[in-house]
Amino acid sequence: MDARAIIAKVRRGQDPSPDELTWFANGLSTRAVSDAQAGAFAMAVCLNGLGDEGRVALTTGMRDSGDVMKWDLPGPVLDKHSTGGVGDPVSLILAPALAACDVFVPMVSGRGLGHTGGTLDKLEAIPGLGTDVPPATFRSITRDIGCAIVSATKAIAPADKRLYAIRDVTATVESVDLICASILSKKLAAGLEGLVLDVKAGSGAFMKTPAEAIKLANALVSTANGAGTPTAAFITDMSQPLAPSMGNAVEVATCLEILSGNRAAAPRLHDLTVALCARVLALAGHAEGEAEERVTAAISSGHAMVCFASMVRALGGPPDIAEDWHTHLPKAPVIGDVLAPKDGTIAKIDGEVLGLAVVQMGGGRQVETDRIDPRVGLSDVLPLGTKVSRGDPIATIHAADEDSAQEAALAVLRGVEIGELSEIEDLIIERINP
Repeated sequence: MDARAIIAKVRRGQDPSPDELTWFANGLSTRAVSDAQAGAFAMAVCLNGLGDEGRVALTTGMRDSGDVMKWDLPGPVLDKHSTGGVGDPVSLILAPALAACDVFVPMVSGRGLGHTGGTLDKLEAIPGLGTDVPPATFRSITRDIGCAIVSATKAIAPADKRLYAIRDVTATVESVDLICASILSKKLAAGLEGLVLDVKAGSGAFMKTPAEAIKLANALVSTANGAGTPTAAFITDMSQPLAPSMGNAVEVATCLEILSGNRAAAPRLHDLTVALCARVLALAGHAEGEAEERVTAAISSGHAMVCFASMVRALGGPPDIAEDWHTHLPKAPVIGDVLAPKDGTIAKIDGEVLGLAVVQMGGGRQVETDRIDPRVGLSDVLPLGTKVSRGDPIATIHAADEDSAQEAALAVLRGVEIGELSEIEDLIIERINP
């Protein structure tokens, strides 16, 4: 095997063999492949692609470059992955809801990226909670509680860690083949028996149009199934935040409202979570309609909340989070409303503008070393189609100081358009089956 020959094939538009791509993935983790060669490979793939078979081979090679978990549990091992959006804390409800339905969810999650929030950052807004746990602890929490949301160890898909860092500085992040290999190598290393993907489309997502999202979703589904994991996907609407809150502590608070049985706190968030749970349960052999009813009951009965609270306690968080989260979650010192400048209807929401406003307040990272302020964010963001009068609140700002609050208010006024609404996109735009 020769890295130069493999790169030359991709550069010429030829398909390397699966064995060559497996070798190249392993070479990324062992450093048999140099940084220069990894960058040249990423650029060649970005320009010419790998084809379906090559994409599967690269994904499985990157998955197998580190530890791949194996489970012996009295129930299916399932998970979900989202491509990222604003006001999207689905994982914090989905994992305990599935656990309450006798499913095991070993969820290896990530941190915020760009204008989108990260599951780990949100969960770590809970005081004392830590997501960096040893593999043995990850296993025991998953086995005993049914769900564990943790960060990836260095032993999970090390080839991806190296290639992603190189893609980030070589303008090759947007390659569909490399996106698939990156997402799935980490997810499939968790030893899953089923996976549901939530591929976002709209202003708050990385994929701005349904066509872009469908292309990525089809590639992800075909690759995951080709790698041996039953996988389906939803294309979902991100033309507005999924929940009315954006930011770490405020999103956790919204999730806890739903887990307390209050669907009205964020109906779109609740309904999408239930649909995603039912779809992945169907991959495990359940009837999808019955699965929706079971998941809904697990949330409304408080059973999912019990699972969430048990997971929080096991990860070092407060033992009474279910009863007293209002006391435990950190609160921003400056809280104020953004008022509608005129009468009309919430006609358009630029989710990326709102997401970046939260980042600017300290709720996300502008460079990797930034520390996140879990207190800051937006709440009570009005959904599309809401009629407002001049002076009505359209969002509430949670800021660390008056200056950042004023900047965030200006961003909200730029990102929320009041006028005449043409139509509201369906929450689930399209379903892609195995």
